[in-house]
Amino acid sequence: MRSPPWLDSGTLGRDLLLAGASLAGGLVLFALGWQPQVRPNAQLPSALFLPPLVAVCVAVGLRRVAPRASLAVGTGALVVDTALGSSLGTVLVYTQVLYDACVYGPPRLWRWLLRITVALSVVGVVVGVLSYGQWRGAALGVLVVLAGLLPVLTGVSVRQYRDQAAAERARAEQTARLVELDRRQAVSAERARMARELHDVVANHLSAVAIHATAVLSVPGLDRGQVDSALRVIRESSVQGLAEMRQMIEVLRDPGTSGGPGAAPVTPEVVTARLAEADALVERVRAAGLAVRVRTDGTPGALPVGVDLAAYRIVQESLTNALKHGTGEAELTIAYRPAEVVLTVENPVRRGAGGLPGAGAGLIGMRERATLLAGRFTAGPRDGRWQVRAALPTGEGG
Repeated sequence: MRSPPWLDSGTLGRDLLLAGASLAGGLVLFALGWQPQVRPNAQLPSALFLPPLVAVCVAVGLRRVAPRASLAVGTGALVVDTALGSSLGTVLVYTQVLYDACVYGPPRLWRWLLRITVALSVVGVVVGVLSYGQWRGAALGVLVVLAGLLPVLTGVSVRQYRDQAAAERARAEQTARLVELDRRQAVSAERARMARELHDVVANHLSAVAIHATAVLSVPGLDRGQVDSALRVIRESSVQGLAEMRQMIEVLRDPGTSGGPGAAPVTPEVVTARLAEADALVERVRAAGLAVRVRTDGTPGALPVGVDLAAYRIVQESLTNALKHGTGEAELTIAYRPAEVVLTVENPVRRGAGGLPGAGAGLIGMRERATLLAGRFTAGPRDGRWQVRAALPTGEGG
């Protein structure tokens, strides 16, 4: 059966209960006449020993709320009791006061108590030997050790154990906070990665769809062949965009496709998007109305998966931006170097209003891809043209 809340550990009710139990034990000793005195005095009434007993029990009740006051009241009661002749009940309860002062008091308090009780133990041995004139007098120092030094040493041990446990709990809580922070950062990074992939998969195809739909709606007098050509581009862009979106959704639904626990995340673009397929990408952009000139320097070779995907997406985004904001032509240069692959896309910039609106997410995504691979990325006007340049390290060469 569970005890009432006011008697739970660490509550004032528990302290008052301990004080009451100590008083009851002392009264039992008093009633039984077990009041041994160091200096017996038959003229003193036994009732004089009761006030010090009550006071030292009150000190036990104050052990948590006021440790210093508890020690002061208990020590005062012991001094009075010792002056009267010293009673067993008061001395025993005072050992609890010393223990509580070390456990619940400030660190400086138990350090002083340790010094004082050690000193009193030495003094007790010396006084006992000098008083009795023989080594049997050292028993007085033993009594001081049992009633003073031993409770202090016990309290110090418990205090140090408690402080160590508190420090370990604090370290555990700090570790848990760091783990939670790492988890949140990982979630944020994954959300940013997913947003970047969704933008590359959807925005590029929708841009081609929007451009051709706008052309069909805004240009009057289009013949059937021109309308069919625009609709074919719209259909191809829509179908490819849906296919890539379906692949990404399947990967997100089934974590098993990532290669098992601990494996790096694998997106569908790793399989379908490679720089070697840039020719097919260029053909689709040409069909959408962008005249692209392609130039390749160096010998194409196998690229790391991450570099391959990033290079393809940077080329795709750059050509889409040229289609949306340019004048209808662009130049793509792919340079294969010993330690990196360099991509350059240049196109004239359309003057004045026109084209499709953009939020700049494409440039941010391209820059993030290059940065994650420890590469370099620049984008901006150059000699009257817009230039995007990305250098992605391949981890080969010197």
